[in-house]
Amino acid sequence: MLSADLGRNDLGATPMRRLYDLVDQYDAAGPERASAIEAEIWQTYGLDRAILVLDMSGFSRMTRRFGIVHYLAMVRRMQKTTQPLVEAFQGQVVKYEADNLFATFAEPGQAVKCAAAIADRFETSNDFTADERDIHVSIGLSWGKILHVPDHDFFGNAVNIASKLGEDLAGPEEILIDDELYRHLPSPMGGLRFEPLEFSVSGLSLSAWRLVRSAKQG
Repeated sequence: MLSADLGRNDLGATPMRRLYDLVDQYDAAGPERASAIEAEIWQTYGLDRAILVLDMSGFSRMTRRFGIVHYLAMVRRMQKTTQPLVEAFQGQVVKYEADNLFATFAEPGQAVKCAAAIADRFETSNDFTADERDIHVSIGLSWGKILHVPDHDFFGNAVNIASKLGEDLAGPEEILIDDELYRHLPSPMGGLRFEPLEFSVSGLSLSAWRLVRSAKQG
């Protein structure tokens, strides 16, 4: 997944500037120099992290019926609700983009617990709001080595997989995790249960797990 501003010429002294300079050098270099630049990129920006991607459901339907301001207000409420929860579980919000949350966690178990807490929080708050103000979220989680520019963006296969799970494959109130993150989870996981799933995406098989949630986990 590439940042929307990748390739812009007005980056100035932003944190992305050094990474983009290295990427440009890599693109122009011969094989030996390119390998050295790639190693420098991973040494500077590489991290093993759990990735959480949250997507709000019903954008087209809600905006068509109630207007964009109504939906933007819901997006802001999602942001104000999720930021402290991510931080409470020792995670870091990388960015909010449209109605998506992108976050990282050093501990896979904390990422899953945070996802469950977010889903529970919205499920509870929806009991006290009108239907047209209810927030429904889909969440995907993955684990892997990423390139992370603090306070700006991140890149990597784990980001792509978490995005695919959260934005395309998970339904409302559903939490899906990839097999790599599942294998990194501590045992036990405080009573949390998972069920295996298999997806076929663009001709590729993807093994994943669904977090089995009760109607109210509290």
